[in-house]
Amino acid sequence: MPPGRGRKKIEFERADRLKKLPPYLFVEIDRKKRLAQKRGMDLVDLGIGDPDLPTPARIVEKLRREALRLENHRYPSARKLEEFSAAAARWFGRRYGVKVNPATQVLPVIGTKEGLGHFPLAFVNPGDVVLIPDPAYPVYHSATVLAGGVSKRLPLREEDGFLPDLDRVDKRTRARARILFLNYPNNPTAAVADRAFYRSAVEFALENRIILVNDAAYAEIAYDGFKCPSLLQERGAFEVAVEFHSLSKTYNMCGWRVGFAVGNADLIAGLAKLKSNIDSDVFGAVLGAATTALRTGGPHLKKTLRIYEERRDILVGGLREMGWDVRSPEATFYIWLRVPGGQGSVRFASDLIRSAGVVTAPGVGFGEMGEGYIRMSLTCGTGKIRQAVRRLKKAGSRLKS
Repeated sequence: MPPGRGRKKIEFERADRLKKLPPYLFVEIDRKKRLAQKRGMDLVDLGIGDPDLPTPARIVEKLRREALRLENHRYPSARKLEEFSAAAARWFGRRYGVKVNPATQVLPVIGTKEGLGHFPLAFVNPGDVVLIPDPAYPVYHSATVLAGGVSKRLPLREEDGFLPDLDRVDKRTRARARILFLNYPNNPTAAVADRAFYRSAVEFALENRIILVNDAAYAEIAYDGFKCPSLLQERGAFEVAVEFHSLSKTYNMCGWRVGFAVGNADLIAGLAKLKSNIDSDVFGAVLGAATTALRTGGPHLKKTLRIYEERRDILVGGLREMGWDVRSPEATFYIWLRVPGGQGSVRFASDLIRSAGVVTAPGVGFGEMGEGYIRMSLTCGTGKIRQAVRRLKKAGSRLKS
């Protein structure tokens, strides 16, 4: 029953591990966004990285049929998990020319965020160091904190192609490091890694006995004929590495929550053991539909890439016409650009809402090295992208002061 009148509300203190998590740095932008909407402003939201395109009809129909199957109303069956893992292994072999064992080197995850978020819990002890790029997808740091680890930030600098300089990691840090997180193609910078970088990363991990984790969620969102390589194509990678792949961006299945980890069998087994104590795997109907996606999704992906490429060219072209120095990304559906005039990223993103009705993500929300940048997303229609360009041009000089 509710507390009586005059009775003080009971306050429940949160665990120390939650207190150590960083504040949500997009809160000010969200506040400005809500205020603008309350005033009746029509916003173009380029801040969110959530595909607006529909999941292919064939995959949706497969889900419908699978959802009617009684076996999928229970915990996921071993057969469904094995079928998905086999499809993932075959997809990986076709895509990268690397053979993997679906029984020991592939693990379904409830979206790559879940897999990445749980990975440090399986391998990091309190006080262990985890090497994390900066700027970066925030889950790498949050997962490290929740596991009791210590984040060591590796700066991603524009002059280095937003690749970490592993030679700058000192001996003491190397000795304490347990995991090195990578993310290519990169969120938020849209940078890509070549095989030479992956080769050096594998050598670094082997030399220092460090687990290498590559978040490859955007590996299939690439343009102009560019094909993203896999970390696991490099010699020695299967001794130290695991790579996470997502169906979210490739097949517009963000809400379905399904992906897979692939790599070193011991690392896969460790994550599997942790997950068996926390979750009950992906919904069987989703596994069935995701298996269909991996087997038949090629034609759909080509269409998706044409759409994103058109949006990219419209936005990049419009920004360049305004005099902004913008790099056209080879992969991901993000544009990462330096804030003009040396303004702070939160202030500038707020000004974009007020002056142009355009929502973006301030770079500092992805880490200290993201300050001075903003991220724009291509996940809204071509008409909206053109509208954003017109609004930014109209706002003009107000945005550069």
